[in-house]
Amino acid sequence: MDRLTYTGNQILYSQHNNRPFIYDARYKQDGVPKPVVVFVHGFKGFKDWGTFDLVADTFADRGFIFVKVNLSHNGTTPEKPTEFADLEAFGHNNFTIELDDLTVLVNHLENGESSIPAMELDLGNLALIGHSRGGGLVLLKAAEEPRVKAVVSWAAINNLEERWPQSFLDDWKKKGVVHISNTRTGQEMPLYYQLVDNFWKNKDRLDIPAAVKNMPQPLLVIHGTADETLPVQMAHDIASWKEDAELLIIPDSNHTFGGAHPWEKNDLPNDTVQVVEASIAFLEKHLKK
Repeated sequence: MDRLTYTGNQILYSQHNNRPFIYDARYKQDGVPKPVVVFVHGFKGFKDWGTFDLVADTFADRGFIFVKVNLSHNGTTPEKPTEFADLEAFGHNNFTIELDDLTVLVNHLENGESSIPAMELDLGNLALIGHSRGGGLVLLKAAEEPRVKAVVSWAAINNLEERWPQSFLDDWKKKGVVHISNTRTGQEMPLYYQLVDNFWKNKDRLDIPAAVKNMPQPLLVIHGTADETLPVQMAHDIASWKEDAELLIIPDSNHTFGGAHPWEKNDLPNDTVQVVEASIAFLEKHLKK
């Protein structure tokens, strides 16, 4: 792998509470404009989870600028980017905050405010990749962001409205908060009912099926048949809503495509290699001129 340039963690500020959040980028600094890929983590995720740094290196080595972002209310902090050090922020997160964070990031890149030299950036070829809930997020973002030229979803959620049964919602509303267990860290992570209120107040903006049906950008949908978190049928649903969507189903692959946190190996798991190679081929076809 050729020598790559790494920006380190760069700070942005959310439109909501002016909360600081961070991103990083990897690329070959060769003076040639390169397509930009923004990668969005999922629920209880963060940009440096498990295999994501190796994924970023692979994309960068293949001629992309790969940008990973910690969404502003994902529970991490700039000082502790791989720990859920602010559970109150996590509890007050919602889908519109996350969509607005992506606007902040894209504006930041487009306005030349990053440490990436302008000659390296080809923002006319901007793609989004999202994993899990982040996959649903990039589907929504593409529908409202014409600067996005291609989208790839990895094990994406297909519908925010149908995620919880009514009895659960009723209990959540009564208590004002529910706690989600993080089996990896042992933390009980709060979710305040404002998340549900935010969804209903912004239902049109947060309608994933409608977003996909109206999406003008090319779309690649990737999912594993052994996904223990979001069933593979979700990928079939997403692909069915867009006539020209491409669909890759990976047999026996789980929600993280073989990855785990921490990931101490120097190589990606085989399923992740397949995901990355398919994503790169798709983006080369639709972005690189």
